[in-house]
Amino acid sequence: MALTPSTMLPLGTPAPDFALTDTDGQTVRLGDFKDAPALVVAFICNHCPYVKHLRESLRDVAEELQAKGAAVVGINSNDATSYADDSPEMMKVEKETVGYTFPYLYDESQGVAKAYRAACTPDFYVFDRSHTLVYRGQFDDSRPGNGIPLTGKDLKAAVEAVLSGQAVPAEQKPSIGCNIKWKAGNGPDYFNE
Repeated sequence: MALTPSTMLPLGTPAPDFALTDTDGQTVRLGDFKDAPALVVAFICNHCPYVKHLRESLRDVAEELQAKGAAVVGINSNDATSYADDSPEMMKVEKETVGYTFPYLYDESQGVAKAYRAACTPDFYVFDRSHTLVYRGQFDDSRPGNGIPLTGKDLKAAVEAVLSGQAVPAEQKPSIGCNIKWKAGNGPDYFNE
């Protein structure tokens, strides 16, 4: 299991557009969240041990943030041909099993992951009302086996700052997880920069 950190997309970047299919076959677009005061975009998948470690806590934190008005969306960009556990069919099972209350979208072309410069699962991005990036990085300091309790404190602090009109701290820690499973020959060039 190779540990891959976030690329830490520059703060102030506009949210890259997307139009992806959710687990119910509906198309979900970035524009669907235009009225949300804050938007969390989480690159997750089904099989990664780092996502499995925090998925129930992510569900709970997402529900809490949604209750405060934030929008949350999960995106799976893994190659489902090579990783059948990450197929759209298994995403539907995962969403139901975990109880995610947010749309869980499949990025089959992997173009959205590239646009966001996503590197790992999980990888989190927070955008303000104007869809400008104010946070990118980790959920919290907990990792499989390190004994640190899951709280989602880093992600929650960023979203709550946006919701209350406060500045999000500029010091942000990258997420760490499994690399996105790129299709053969489709890996992004930003890892070579």
